[in-house]
Amino acid sequence: MTAQDALVAIMISVSASHGAVRTSELVAIQQMVNHLPVFGQYDTDRIRRVAQTVFDLFEEEEGLDALFGLIRDALPERLFETAYALACDVAAADGHLYQPELRLLEEIREELAVDRLHAAAIERGARARHVRP
Repeated sequence: MTAQDALVAIMISVSASHGAVRTSELVAIQQMVNHLPVFGQYDTDRIRRVAQTVFDLFEEEEGLDALFGLIRDALPERLFETAYALACDVAAADGHLYQPELRLLEEIREELAVDRLHAAAIERGARARHVRP
């Protein structure tokens, strides 16, 4: 798993966390992968494979722990806040924050040791970007 795969895995896990992957979340993931510099050299054909890995791990008893292990192994510390920001953007993309999403965001924040103050700023930015009229 590459660092970019780990970022994609985090985004997909947030989208799948509430049991239904919403079109708006998939569109948000695709747009971020297509436009953000961190994905500049990323092969978008890998998204489907990463998604299947996430779905397979979600089926297992300790799958979330295994997913976090893969992510920690692949993701350099300098991208931890980026990962959390991407996760927040996916969670906010459909205009609703579901309890499973909020719990997973909390776990991501803890697993990646994102400072609480920084996390609050990232969360506020995601809300501002995805506000509905």
